Amino acid sequence: MATSLNAPTSEFEKTDRCADLPHRPRVLLGKMGLDGHDRGVKVIARALRDSGVHVIYSGLWQTPRSIALSARDEDCDVIAASMMSNSHRVLGPKLLEQRAAVGRPDLPIVMGGIIPQEDIRELLESGIRRCFTTGVGLLDIVEAVKETVRPYDQTVAPGVDGKVHPTAQLARDISLAHDGQAVRSGAKRRRPMRVIGVTGSPGAGKSTLSAQLAAEFTRRSRAGDPKCAGRIAVVAFDPKSPITSGALLGDRLRMDFNTLDEAVFYRSLAIRGEDYHALGEITELIGGAYEAGGSGSGGAAGGATEPFDTVLIETVGAGQNETLIREHVDRTVVVLTPGMGDAVQMDKAGILEIADVFVCNKADHPGQNELLRDLREVAGRRKVFETVATHAKGVPELLESLLA
Repeated sequence: MATSLNAPTSEFEKTDRCADLPHRPRVLLGKMGLDGHDRGVKVIARALRDSGVHVIYSGLWQTPRSIALSARDEDCDVIAASMMSNSHRVLGPKLLEQRAAVGRPDLPIVMGGIIPQEDIRELLESGIRRCFTTGVGLLDIVEAVKETVRPYDQTVAPGVDGKVHPTAQLARDISLAHDGQAVRSGAKRRRPMRVIGVTGSPGAGKSTLSAQLAAEFTRRSRAGDPKCAGRIAVVAFDPKSPITSGALLGDRLRMDFNTLDEAVFYRSLAIRGEDYHALGEITELIGGAYEAGGSGSGGAAGGATEPFDTVLIETVGAGQNETLIREHVDRTVVVLTPGMGDAVQMDKAGILEIADVFVCNKADHPGQNELLRDLREVAGRRKVFETVATHAKGVPELLESLLA
């Protein structure tokens, strides 16, 4: 019997349903329009993850353009757009239009939500691949995602102008490198000017802090700050399931792509432990993407042609012994929060030793003064910053130090 979206997720069997595919399916889940409810999409996200899918969740209140950009940069196999506000006849065609505008007119789109039967035919004829109404079985959705997976081509399909979009090609190059496959010989490689690692324990606020750093960098770049020349990219790692190899990649929802548009390149990747096997190549591919003759043969839409000179690498939630990120970055930011432990924890060997910069995030929480005191005792000449990333407090000062 099919499992209803209203049923508890505990009824869904956790098993790898994707092991026989050419690669792990990558699906972007996005909520378009003004719908502020996400319980249903979270149920779907868990079911896909528990089937071995890599799920990128872009969050609520997305526009057709922000979803299309996210799907392109994440090199997804399929876009799964959801809406519950009866706006499918307007937003569906706009998503198709934006998919083409950002250089990936070939990306399949499936739509779900409250869709009257009489509207489904119109949507399918417009180019939407499949429509799912409420109450559909979760396994049906898993199978629909699996059906979109094809072996990676080294070069992505050209856009409607007949040219390969450079960022779309960069996204594919990263997919190939991360998957252990050969990247096309014409891909340019260049070490970016700055590669900064952001690490810390789960729940420390790394994703929000990285998003605020990228937003502040972009604001300064648009204002002509010479320290923020070029663009910024973020590579965010999340853990794979040890049971299904699926992953829920939700870090990008902290970033407002409705505002940032193409100013920031953001890529989510799933790993086990500290398996950064392809990170060196990935950062060089990002750095070389907009060099002369770089990724792809066409120009970028919207005038976003500046190279990526600054890259943030966000690690998975790190424990005391997870220190390998230091080997791949120029500077390491260690993010901590009040209540993490007493002063004895500060003296243990491990992650605190690799810090070039310490950040006390959530500095509005109780215990902030004690954490700052303990950090300053172990920091030596290393700088310590206070931030409240959810409100961007302390972020300009932190960025200024990282750009120095």
